[in-house]
Amino acid sequence: MSPQSLYVAIPLVCLFGAVAAGLGGRVLGRRGAHWVTILAVAAAFFLSSGYALPQVLAGHVFDANLYTWAQVGVARFHIGFLIDPLTVLMMVVVTFVSLMVHIYTIGYMRDDPGYQRFFSYISLFTFAMLMLVMANNFLQLFFGWEAVGLVSYLLIGFWFTRESAIFASLKAFLVNRLGDFGFVLGIAAVEMAFHSLNYGTVFAHAQALRHVLLPIMPGVSWHLITVICLLLFVGAMGKSAQMPLHVWLPDSMEGPTPISALIHAATMVTAGIFLVARMSPLFELSPVARSVVLIIGASTAFFMALLGIVQNDIKRVIAYSTLSQLGYMTAALGASAYAAAIFHLVTHAFFKALLFLAAGSVIVALHHEQDLRKMGGLRRYMPITFATTWIGSLALAGIPPFAGFFSKDAILDAVSHSALPGATYAFYALLGGVFVTAFYTFRMLFLAFYGEPRMDAHTRHHLHESPAVITVPLILLAIPAALAGAVLIQPLLFGHFFGSAIQVAPADNVLAPLAARYHGVLAFIGAGFAGPALYLALGGIFTAWYMYIHRPAVPARVAERFHLLYAVLQDKYGFDVLYVDGFARAARSAGRLFWRVGDVRLIDGAIVNGTARWVVRLAQRLRRAQSGYVYHYAFAIIVGLVVLMTLFLQHGS
Repeated sequence: MSPQSLYVAIPLVCLFGAVAAGLGGRVLGRRGAHWVTILAVAAAFFLSSGYALPQVLAGHVFDANLYTWAQVGVARFHIGFLIDPLTVLMMVVVTFVSLMVHIYTIGYMRDDPGYQRFFSYISLFTFAMLMLVMANNFLQLFFGWEAVGLVSYLLIGFWFTRESAIFASLKAFLVNRLGDFGFVLGIAAVEMAFHSLNYGTVFAHAQALRHVLLPIMPGVSWHLITVICLLLFVGAMGKSAQMPLHVWLPDSMEGPTPISALIHAATMVTAGIFLVARMSPLFELSPVARSVVLIIGASTAFFMALLGIVQNDIKRVIAYSTLSQLGYMTAALGASAYAAAIFHLVTHAFFKALLFLAAGSVIVALHHEQDLRKMGGLRRYMPITFATTWIGSLALAGIPPFAGFFSKDAILDAVSHSALPGATYAFYALLGGVFVTAFYTFRMLFLAFYGEPRMDAHTRHHLHESPAVITVPLILLAIPAALAGAVLIQPLLFGHFFGSAIQVAPADNVLAPLAARYHGVLAFIGAGFAGPALYLALGGIFTAWYMYIHRPAVPARVAERFHLLYAVLQDKYGFDVLYVDGFARAARSAGRLFWRVGDVRLIDGAIVNGTARWVVRLAQRLRRAQSGYVYHYAFAIIVGLVVLMTLFLQHGS
């Protein structure tokens, strides 16, 4: 088979699995539905890792249009693939995590009546994400972008009999539409400026438009490249849940745990990170845009981490950690450390999928109980889940030699070398996030697995380790969560793995000083002991141990003493109140006003029904002239003759 055929097969096998499970679920049955989708995603993974990755490592970059989708005048819109180092890395990570989630779903969803439908959705989700990362133009990127959003709506609201799930799916859909509005405007600006949506064409001509100004309002002009980058970043803020478009992500926990892992680990939420990294040739031309990205990312990393402290739902704790870690990636993008952002994306994919699936294992064992206050002592009953959660927690907290340490430390070092406005604030915000992340991560671990069991006697009596179909994916994810950082740091950060897929101006290369000091994994770990980040992480772990194991009465006293701050965190800084009770309620009120005044009174009342009433009234008055009496008609004829004679006589004279 030709390279093109093999590359096309990677997303299409996932689409085939989705269609087969979705339309033929009754024929295939439950076993058939999960086998066809698992085999499809497994084929996509092995093609990505066994064929596409070696091809790219050998220097064979594939960039070709498959067919012309539409032509409007001289503008031609294509469907095509770009398989370069950035793409193939995303393909391998997406398909591997998706494969683990598919296998895990067999155990987690075994009693759900929507079993076949769920497998169809997650396979379709994988197809959409592959189409997004494999695109060589903005049109196909937008197709994958919107398809991921649509399928996530279906998955978050999968349990559609729950009102909370319906609300969460609608919330995710609407918030993403806000981001996508900016994204569409950014794509339109690209077409306007470059007369092409092909990546290669746009990047090749970007330098020529560096100083072109775009009038924003009378007397105010911005650089065109800055406008394009900011609009595209608005789309990235929606998908990657950056403040203030972050509110949908915690509520997405209403979906089944497997999709929480899939959305939060390596697929939907990382689409925005991938987008900005892919657009590095444009963002490198706009320091203003990169400064905005840096500040928003650092703010998200710190302030969302604080919210994780007060959460009692085990999945929501991990969800807020996702928000925070996405902030680290975004801050790295703003500092021009694109490789560090993608490096953290990869390591985060492994340990975050591990943590979500481990949380799902706990939830299944506790008969779908998610409240940390009703757990405790699970390490004695669930040793595999306990051990893998420890690995994921250490990786998330950034403790060496686990994966998160290498990528997070690289981001902190990169931001510290940035000269952009806001870089100092960003560095200290990210540094503060290190302590908070370690604290809430191990708070979750200690509450769930240590202390005395706090569940009811019936649940405790039936506690046992999850079946192999759940624990095997945990073990397989724990391996890269522990080792991926040490294995990948040299090729991804210092080995020129990305080549021309990521472009950084020499003056903005904040990873260069780190590369000059890099002398191997052990030396990198040793350097970590010389900086504050590792000690902050260890301090966070110790604080969590002290408050939740050694002195379990302390958290209540702290919450009481700092009740105002605690209330602000419990209220999530008021964003939900602002959006739901403010903007949404105002929009509904405006809609009701337009309906009552514009629709009911003006259109229906005055124009449609009003016209009919006017005709009826006119007819009722005219019918009075039709009395049926001859003398009335004779009188009308005489009056008419008099009028006509008068007119003729006047005309004749």
